[in-house]
Amino acid sequence: MTALTDRFSRAVDYARTAHAAQFRKGSNIPYIYHLLGVASLVIEFGGNEDQAIAGLLHDTLEDCGAAHEHVIRAQFGDAVADIVKACTDGTAEGKASHTDPDAKRRDWIERKLAYLAHLRAASEQTLLVSACDKLHNARAIVQDLENPDVGTRVFDRFTGGREGTLGYYQALAEIFSSRGVPVATVLDGAVDWMHELAGAESRTTLAGA
Repeated sequence: MTALTDRFSRAVDYARTAHAAQFRKGSNIPYIYHLLGVASLVIEFGGNEDQAIAGLLHDTLEDCGAAHEHVIRAQFGDAVADIVKACTDGTAEGKASHTDPDAKRRDWIERKLAYLAHLRAASEQTLLVSACDKLHNARAIVQDLENPDVGTRVFDRFTGGREGTLGYYQALAEIFSSRGVPVATVLDGAVDWMHELAGAESRTTLAGA
């Protein structure tokens, strides 16, 4: 059983403040919704408090800036900071440096391929948090695909577009499955349904696209 202390409460407040001005893509839902969802999945699948806190903070460097790393390390410890860093495929500063659409897509592909390679050797602590993040995101995509008012237009929100997004999630599902992550079976089911709703005839990974 995972015991949560005041560290978790402080991490919720930290995440709320850091992401205060951010919303989920294509919605008016405060971004904290996603972070709480990931932390909840981490707990559901047996993660400890450090991993649950990392779930709350996993997007801080990517969406709010690299300067948060030393603050997270000081306030929540090395274990949390190391997982957060390992779940980050690019900082807010790095992503902001690409403004041309083609450059953004090239950067997206390079970052995602590097992250997939990183996951193949990542620690079990990191894998659980990352898999819970991807599961929460996959479920959100599926929900929009099932919504007749959104449907496949959901992929317009993503730099990778339809093919890149599907390929990325397929590659993620395969890696988490091969590493034996507890979330893998559930994620694979969500990715299967994502492909079916998107009308994809086959499942090709980003690396093979």
